[in-house]
Amino acid sequence: MKASAFVYPWDVNGDPEAAGRIAGLGVGQVTLASAYHSTRALTPRHPRHRVVTAEHAAVLYPPGKRWAGRVPRPYAAGDWAPGDAFGEAAGALADAGLEVHTWVVLAHNSRLGAEHPDTSVVNAYGDRYPWAPCIAQAGTRAYLVDLAAEAAVRPGARGTELESLGWYGLAHLHAHDKTAGVGLGDAGQYLMSLCFCPACRDGYGARGLDGAELASSVRTALEPVWRGAPSDGGWAGVSELLGEASANATRAWREETARTLQEAAVGAVRRAAPEGFQVLLHADPVSYHCGANAGVDPAHILGVADGVVVPCTGGAGLLSPFAREARGGAVLAANFTVVSGMGGSPAGLAADVVEARRLGATELRLYHAGLAADADLEAVRG
Repeated sequence: MKASAFVYPWDVNGDPEAAGRIAGLGVGQVTLASAYHSTRALTPRHPRHRVVTAEHAAVLYPPGKRWAGRVPRPYAAGDWAPGDAFGEAAGALADAGLEVHTWVVLAHNSRLGAEHPDTSVVNAYGDRYPWAPCIAQAGTRAYLVDLAAEAAVRPGARGTELESLGWYGLAHLHAHDKTAGVGLGDAGQYLMSLCFCPACRDGYGARGLDGAELASSVRTALEPVWRGAPSDGGWAGVSELLGEASANATRAWREETARTLQEAAVGAVRRAAPEGFQVLLHADPVSYHCGANAGVDPAHILGVADGVVVPCTGGAGLLSPFAREARGGAVLAANFTVVSGMGGSPAGLAADVVEARRLGATELRLYHAGLAADADLEAVRG
C-alpha cells in the first residue's frame, strides 16, 4: 500500500538529515507544499530553528511570468521559504529515493482577502471572510485555475494533491479563533457559509431566488440558533431552517460552481503536466460541506481527477461513499494525522490502516512528518 508523508520545504531545507529521516519512515512518497496558507509550525528537529511563521499565503517557489500585471496573483514567500524553497527541498527528497508530489492550497488565502476585500465570501449579515475567496467570481476562478497548474506542475514532481478546491466558509481554524460559543451544527455552518457577493446573488437569481430576500431568510432562520436552539440534522436541518425549495436552489448553485471550477483546475493541471502525472483532490463526500477538504459528489469527482485524499483521523467512514463509485485504478488515499499533539494516534496506525483498507483505501497519507515528535515518528516507522 503506497504511503506518502506531508512535508513543508522548511522541514528539509537547512537540515541535511531531514530527507533521509523521512525516507527512513518507510514511505515511498512525500507530498511537499508548493503553495500554502499562513501558518505557525514547529520544526522540532531542525538544526537552525524550532518555529517557522509563514506570515501569509504564498507560493514556495518564484512565481512565473504569467502573473505580470494581473490581480489577483500569488504572493512570493518571505524569509520562511526564500527563493525556490520547493525546488531545493524536492531535490533533497528525490536524492533520498522519495517520489515527490506537490501539495497545493487554493481557495484559502487571508492576505488576498485583506488586500482585495471584494474577492471574499460575504455572509448574509454582510460580514466578509477574508480567508475564503469566493469561487463564483470570474477573476478569482481564473486565478485559482492558473495557480493550480503552476503550483502543481513543479520540476521533478510526479503528481499533485489539490487542497481547498471548492467553497471555504465560516470554519477556518483562524488564529485565536473564538467562534465556538454557539453550536451552529452542520446546518448553521452551511447558512453562515452562504455567499452574498454580487456574483453569488446573480447565481441565486438565475435559480429563481432574490438575493436580498434570501439573505433576510437566512438571518431569520438563524435567530433561534443564536438564542441556543439546536441546529443540526445535516441537509434536512438546512431545509427545515431555510425551506426546501430555497435550500435546494442554493445548493444547486454552489455545487455547480464548485464542480466547474474543479473541472477547469484539473484540466489546466493536466495540460501543463507530463504524461502519467497524478492529480488528486482533498475531498469530503458530502457535497455541501466547506473547507480544506472540498465537498464533492463522489461519482463526479472520480470522473474528473485520478482520485481523492480523504480525512480519516478518528474514523475512516468517509471513504465508503468514494469506494462505492471508484472504478479502474481510482486512488482513495486515507489521510491520518500522526501528530499526537494535534489529535492523531500514531500508535494505532496499523489498526487504522487495516480498517481503511477494508473500506476501500488504496493509498495512505500521513500528516505530518515535519510536525510530529520523535516518538510519533518512531510509531509510524514501526
